Amino acid sequence: MKVDYHIHLEEGPYSFSFLEKSLQAIERFEPNKELRHSKDWLYESIEKINRRLAEGELSKWWLDLYLQEALNKGIKEVGIVDHLYRFKETEAYFRRFMDVSSSETGVKQAEWLEKVMVRNLDEFVCFIHSQKEAWKAKGVQLKLGIEADYFVGGEAELKSLLAGYDFDYVIGSVHFHQGWGFDNPQLQEKFCEHDLIQLYEGHFETVKMAAKSGLFDFIAHLDNMKVFKHRPNEGSLLGMYTGVAKALVENNVGTEINPGLYYRYPVKEMCPSPQFFDVLVKEGVCFTMSSDSHFPNDLGIYSDQIKTMLMEKGITEIATFEKRKRVMKPL
Repeated sequence: MKVDYHIHLEEGPYSFSFLEKSLQAIERFEPNKELRHSKDWLYESIEKINRRLAEGELSKWWLDLYLQEALNKGIKEVGIVDHLYRFKETEAYFRRFMDVSSSETGVKQAEWLEKVMVRNLDEFVCFIHSQKEAWKAKGVQLKLGIEADYFVGGEAELKSLLAGYDFDYVIGSVHFHQGWGFDNPQLQEKFCEHDLIQLYEGHFETVKMAAKSGLFDFIAHLDNMKVFKHRPNEGSLLGMYTGVAKALVENNVGTEINPGLYYRYPVKEMCPSPQFFDVLVKEGVCFTMSSDSHFPNDLGIYSDQIKTMLMEKGITEIATFEKRKRVMKPL
């Protein structure tokens, strides 16, 4: 069985690249019949983009494109999430732990947060729940998740933010190091200010604390610190990998095989790396499958390869989630 438990419906900032990728996604399912780059083609393209912007990502039309792709690729369970920082209710949480000072980094991050924090959490939760039965009728289980940034010291506040919502699962993720969003392309030069060994030690200590927090069902993209190809020799990281794996097992927290960095970022490597994957398997960590897609045409991307990777390691079950309970199902 193939599943995909890490799928986004939208992500800012809202550039022309966002428009281009949105149009490409729509045209996969609703091809433009006009001669490409003719005026009629452009008019039809504008109509489609206008519909996408007018209806937003929380529309049945947009979500149904994800359903079509799940059916095309044989994905039996689909988990829709959004980044916690997309929701206005979480502004105080992120401003507390992100660098939003008057420094160059702080100014850029404050501007970024303003651009991406555009939604209300209730709207998202209610919409996904409202579509579950329609998906079930088509033979696909739709699950509701959230991807929540973990900050050391923010456990109580995060728990409060998540309380009262009927999530099927909560993903923990680490995108920040001491307030710096290290996967932000505008801030990647800051890697040069750090000793990489110390940087990775700090990152993986945060990942372990996330696993121990009791807040998460699985931790996303464990080694996403490598996003812009800044990584020391992996031999120096093996002990850290083992420490993370043991923390996951001891706290009954899983992880994912996530191809997002492979097809969207300079490092062009899945999370976890092959060596990290070997360590996680050896220690008995449980896995789910994901795409980290932000557009419907990327749902389930590389799912066949991921399934093969798992089976070649002797893994016969995959983690799925229902009402915050992990259910292992045959791969």
